[in-house]
Amino acid sequence: MKMEEKLPKQSVLAFVKPSRAIVKLAVPATIALLAKAVYNIVDTAYIGLLDSDAALAAVGVTLPLLLIFVSIENIFAAGAAVLAGRQLGAGDDEKAGVTVSTVAAVSVIVGMILCVGGIFFMEPLLRVFGASEGVMPLAKDYAFWMFIAAIANLPAQSLNCAARAESSVKISSGAVITGAALNVLLDPLFMFEWGLGMGVAGASLATTISQFVTLLILVWFYWSGRSVIKIKGSLIKPSPGLFKEIIEIGIPTAVIQICLAAATSMTNIAAASLPDSDLIIAAYGVVQRLVLIGCYVIMGFMQGYQPIASYAFGARNEERFRASLKFALKAVLILSALVAAVYILLSRPLIMLFNRNPAIVSYGSRLLISQVILYPAFGLCYMMTITFQTMGAGRFGLFLSAIRQGIFYLP
Repeated sequence: MKMEEKLPKQSVLAFVKPSRAIVKLAVPATIALLAKAVYNIVDTAYIGLLDSDAALAAVGVTLPLLLIFVSIENIFAAGAAVLAGRQLGAGDDEKAGVTVSTVAAVSVIVGMILCVGGIFFMEPLLRVFGASEGVMPLAKDYAFWMFIAAIANLPAQSLNCAARAESSVKISSGAVITGAALNVLLDPLFMFEWGLGMGVAGASLATTISQFVTLLILVWFYWSGRSVIKIKGSLIKPSPGLFKEIIEIGIPTAVIQICLAAATSMTNIAAASLPDSDLIIAAYGVVQRLVLIGCYVIMGFMQGYQPIASYAFGARNEERFRASLKFALKAVLILSALVAAVYILLSRPLIMLFNRNPAIVSYGSRLLISQVILYPAFGLCYMMTITFQTMGAGRFGLFLSAIRQGIFYLP
């Protein structure tokens, strides 16, 4: 592809003022991630309408599994996005195609392994994550379709991140938003008695169908030839060197989710021995989903910053890279402080959106405030993790990822 042909697509990455370019990419990315949060939030809200504390707790104990899946997605997706961004910046479009094609193919295989393994070991996994005997049947109903969704989730996330790496934010955002809108429509139809009456299993099935639709939209985008990065069977070239690079880049982002899953699991296990354990776990499940929305705001901004920084780094444009870094640092601190303020001021009304049991509202309000009171520290940590990934300094990113929810929290 000649430079003049690809210039309009990549001009945002290469020539637009860094602050404007980051905002231009970050706004649709944030909207898409907030729409993605609908997958979990809408499920939780509709399940709250079932008037069953056990159903809400069942969704809560599946959250660590969801976070583990997200962490595995991030290894491939973040690794492919940063590496492909650098390769585009260096002018090597074909190498970017090899990276994304190979990662997409491997993502499909890993998704299938997670699906089969998760279904086979479902009950022991749920016990590890705090499911009581009363909650277990509903948790299994919800988790089954969540494991099926892994087949679509992993390749979809890899393709989505690759689309953002080449600044194709409209298709990446449109795919996620379409899936989220479909999820909102299907949830009540599958869950309630006037529809299919499947209860919590219906909520999970609706989400799974929506995620497959997201994958199909992204596959169509690449197969239609509209993308800068080309995905072809002939470009699937797995090699130890490629996987080493991808894993080194992606692991720091994945460790954030792994530590969060471990922290959530440990909290559920600790709560299981307390009075009102199911109520506490139900409240904590709601809180974690609310916190995810705050995370998505920060992550959405970072998805605007990362392609600009990766492209500048690959092109060896130090001035542009530093300008991007300086703007991102200021913006992420302001955003994270605003998110924390909203959650602290509206803690009780936010919990009441999902459940009006006074005990759950009381537990949930205090848990939510404790989770976000130092939220700017998360924003700074995540931003620097992304920066270290972009620079190829994966060990520093890994250290930052591990200390927050792992080294300091778990003990």
